[in-house]
Amino acid sequence: MSEPLLEVRNLVIRFPIWGGVLRHKVAEVRAVDDVSFTIHQGETLGLVGESGCGKTTTAKAICNVLKETAVGVHQQGEIIFHSERGPVDLLSLSRSQMKPYRREIQMIFQDPFSSLNPRMTVGEIIGRPLKVHSRLTGKGRRDEVASLLERVGLQSGYASRYPHEFSGGQRQRIGIARALAVRPKLVIADEPVSALDVSVQSQVINLLQDLQDELNLTYLFVAHDLSVVHHIGDRIAVMYLGDLVEIGPAETVYHHPAHPYSRALLSAVPEPDPSGDRKQRVKLKGEIPSPLDKPSGCSFHPRCPIARPACSEARPSLERKPNGQLAACPYADEPVAEAVEKR
Repeated sequence: MSEPLLEVRNLVIRFPIWGGVLRHKVAEVRAVDDVSFTIHQGETLGLVGESGCGKTTTAKAICNVLKETAVGVHQQGEIIFHSERGPVDLLSLSRSQMKPYRREIQMIFQDPFSSLNPRMTVGEIIGRPLKVHSRLTGKGRRDEVASLLERVGLQSGYASRYPHEFSGGQRQRIGIARALAVRPKLVIADEPVSALDVSVQSQVINLLQDLQDELNLTYLFVAHDLSVVHHIGDRIAVMYLGDLVEIGPAETVYHHPAHPYSRALLSAVPEPDPSGDRKQRVKLKGEIPSPLDKPSGCSFHPRCPIARPACSEARPSLERKPNGQLAACPYADEPVAEAVEKR
């Protein structure tokens, strides 16, 4: 295992809910609740879970942008980034202090249609990070933009065009080129293929893998599609309602999930081969609770098919399982035959 590049330690993020005539805090959303994980140099960690589980909030916290976008947000814990300047806690940095580290941490956004400024040409979009973080002159920036466009599979002449002239897949390639412009160490990809056609998704995933090998990149790949994460990830971390419930090698988590929620996610993946063996489907009851009113103890216990009375009393910690992954469930090794049904 290579050296750690990023260490998230006991991350807690809560958003206030304002109300009343005098606008005071009436409640709070527990978006991320005591989450810890490590990303090693050169690997891809896939962060998966349902919509609203805290994946994107965690990604934004690593980029340290929540303080600028959410008034009154409460952040607790540490995000240790092992920079060329030495280890630093990103959460403790102000906006001006964060600027030198933005060159080493870049983000690819989910929606390629809203993440590109429609009033700027492609050359201006990709060249803006170079203007802020490098000493390249105008000609040097133009040459670098042309090189980046070719690197992501686009023609260098596209630099003079505007985003509306491109398809979704091409726009996402432009977003990737922008993220790579300053040669980052860590790239956070926030569901980069979810808004694309299925035929284009594989092209973008293959491009990201090729760029990782070529530039020695490290990825935090946020997604809700387990099949995509299994394809690109070295390890998979599963989140549910702000909690990290399982983390381990991609092959292990995908083929032998330990936590009941992970099993439910995997059983919902459609089987492309109708003649293959039909998997057992884990049938969850109820709807996902609101982060405004999280259940006590294990947040998954109201829907869990193997829940016990003790699950509502104490929050389980991550424990090493026989297959090698960590799972936050003391009963993960027990069968769930009574809670499954044949498709």
